[in-house]
Amino acid sequence: MELFTPGFGLVFWMFVSFAVLFLILWKYAWPVILKTVDDRAELIDKGVEYAQNAKESLDNAQQQADRIIADARIKEGDILRDAETLKTQIVEQAREEARKEGQKELDAAKLAIQQARKDARQSIRDEVSEFAIKIAEKVLRGEMSDQKAQAKLVNNLLDEIENQN
Repeated sequence: MELFTPGFGLVFWMFVSFAVLFLILWKYAWPVILKTVDDRAELIDKGVEYAQNAKESLDNAQQQADRIIADARIKEGDILRDAETLKTQIVEQAREEARKEGQKELDAAKLAIQQARKDARQSIRDEVSEFAIKIAEKVLRGEMSDQKAQAKLVNNLLDEIENQN
């Protein structure tokens, strides 16, 4: 039973060696261990703080991305409305220009028709006057063969000229 009940000297020397070891550890090892534990706790706190900041930044970035997407959708709608308005304006402008061009062509055709009518009337007048002159020439030649008839015609023409002036 001696193994289970140690002697007083053994217990004394065990206590002295434990006290010396405790004092050495308390003086040199314990501050290093506590400093290491405090540094590790500070590092963990900084990591947690960094993770929280990163999460907040991510949340802010997500909200900002959502706002940008919403703004982009609004701008897209505005651009599409502007494009539709511009398309309508261009179509209306093209229609107006086509109508004006058609009106110009119609007016030009009317002028061409009027000019053709004038030319035809003038041509008919010229031909009629030419026929009248030929007829008058033939009639005058027949009447001018006589000397008295010629003198009478000349006198009548001179009288008409004097009456007009």
